[in-house]
Amino acid sequence: MNRTHWAALLSLTSLACTKETPAPVAAAPAPVVEAPRPPAPKAFDMTRLAAFKALPADMASEQNPSTDDKVALGRMLYFDTRLSKNHDISCNSCHALDKGGVDGEQFSKGHKGQLGGRNSPSVFNAALHVAQFWDGRAGTVEDQAKGPVLNPGEMAMPDAKQVEKVLSSMPQYVEAFAKAFPGEKQSLSFDNAAKAIAAFERKLVTPGRWDKFLAGDQEALTQAEKDGFDTFMASGCVACHAGVGVGGGMYQKLGLVQPWPNQKDQGRFEVTKNEADKMMFKVPSLRNVAKTAPYFHDGSAKTLPEAIKLMAKHQVGRELPEKDVASIATFLEALNGEAPAALVAAPELPPSTAKTPKPDPT
Repeated sequence: MNRTHWAALLSLTSLACTKETPAPVAAAPAPVVEAPRPPAPKAFDMTRLAAFKALPADMASEQNPSTDDKVALGRMLYFDTRLSKNHDISCNSCHALDKGGVDGEQFSKGHKGQLGGRNSPSVFNAALHVAQFWDGRAGTVEDQAKGPVLNPGEMAMPDAKQVEKVLSSMPQYVEAFAKAFPGEKQSLSFDNAAKAIAAFERKLVTPGRWDKFLAGDQEALTQAEKDGFDTFMASGCVACHAGVGVGGGMYQKLGLVQPWPNQKDQGRFEVTKNEADKMMFKVPSLRNVAKTAPYFHDGSAKTLPEAIKLMAKHQVGRELPEKDVASIATFLEALNGEAPAALVAAPELPPSTAKTPKPDPT
């Protein structure tokens, strides 16, 4: 083989060695199949909220105008046990601001451990109610504030003069009354003490997610809570529980359809002596109801589901299935709100002096 043939052979060999191998063809990716998406929830029909109203910033009264000094005085008086005969009970004892405005007991303990005859209702938002007490015997929180102080079974002070004697024995209270009621010849009085307590209570509003929802924020409630509202409406609860307090705006017969088991307390009849008022009670507000067990004037329902079942049975004549009871309870949880933290905290009270009457356990 000559030199020319060798060169040609080497050239062919070189080409064979340097020729690229074709890249393997990648397999086509499998098509992506998306899981079916659940249908978007329908927008809530806000016109269905026409029977309700959001809370105001406070519960002001033209007859008892609010001032910072009056509210500060009322807050001290609300927490002061020296407004009771034995210096051991305050307004906050039965209407504890850190417990939803109640004490969590079926019946509250008064002077010498006496038990009251009715469950203590919440003080939160109470100034918006049609009247005060279960039987409506006080028209305003100003009137209501006087009752327990002089009630022998509650705070048991013998009379208004004794209240004034206690308060006037402490210079800081004398000064506080003068600031709260300027220009009055006798600023420190039992009537003004009640007005100050009421001015404080009128600040105890508890806005929450429900109020945001009423204002148009559809995300303020969960879907389960909205479903609970539907169940609440369909079950007939709204007939009595409506308005700004989701209740508290009217009287209703307890046992409207089926008689209430406990007929001992005849409610508003005890005040009016009108036969039509037998078993009539003020409809309670459902705001913060999840925090205020036990329920009803007699404290007979220990849990919220039990209360819902009893209302359905005795007021609308229905035996609700458990799922509906749970649904309504879910909605009622959304009615919780918070009072201003600065008002709920216990204040520093004026110190007693040598002139301050001593506790009287008799």
